[in-house]
Amino acid sequence: MAPACVTCRKTAPEVTIKRCAKCSSTPYCSRECQKADWKNHRKVCGKESAGSSSSSPSNHGGQASPLKGLEKSVTKPFTKIGNGTWLHDRPETDVYRLLIDAYRLRVEDDYTMDGNIDNDSVYAGSASSLKGFRRFVDRVASHAGLLPSWWNAEKRACCERLGMDPSQWQNLCRAVEKSDIIEHYGTPFFHMELRMFAWKVLGTGIGGQDGTMVLEMMASREVDDGDNGRNQGKLAAVVDLKTMKTSIL
Repeated sequence: MAPACVTCRKTAPEVTIKRCAKCSSTPYCSRECQKADWKNHRKVCGKESAGSSSSSPSNHGGQASPLKGLEKSVTKPFTKIGNGTWLHDRPETDVYRLLIDAYRLRVEDDYTMDGNIDNDSVYAGSASSLKGFRRFVDRVASHAGLLPSWWNAEKRACCERLGMDPSQWQNLCRAVEKSDIIEHYGTPFFHMELRMFAWKVLGTGIGGQDGTMVLEMMASREVDDGDNGRNQGKLAAVVDLKTMKTSIL
């Protein structure tokens, strides 16, 4: 029996059925039907465990981030996000990876937390999120100094090629979750770096919230190393739980 759209119950050939890009199981005939079903579907799609947000390992300013996944780690990443140098002094390939994953996590957050779908992404049934990523990079480039001085049209093309390379983890043909980011980069709060950078670029956090206070708190813990990082994990865990519930980031 042909699958029916869970919202309007129509089937092929009357409509074209596509499955949710996140869970690859629930069938919809259109973005409108997918959005109409979001309140119900979000309960079973992309729901993250509370346990992953409540851990509190230390992550102070003297600790390099991330622990793996990039050629080079940096210290005081939230301070760098605040002053616009987070992408500076990194290998070119690392910059490409960070841009791609900042975008991928943002569209994932928009989808799972707010039910908003980037029409030019895999969440809308597109083969890749390249068009949506290009818009994101345009926004990054609109902020003077966020991109490193070597960035140009040629480097942008290299970045896009990396994102479309199926052998790369940062693949624009695939969705990514917070838990994937944590596992791949080996740093409990690296997803917060990506989220705060996206907030810096787009001007709003998830749900339209302002991330200024959160960024200032995280950066202040990087400056104050007197407690050897004992409070950093606790603060980040509280912020992260708040993010999951109120979409501040």
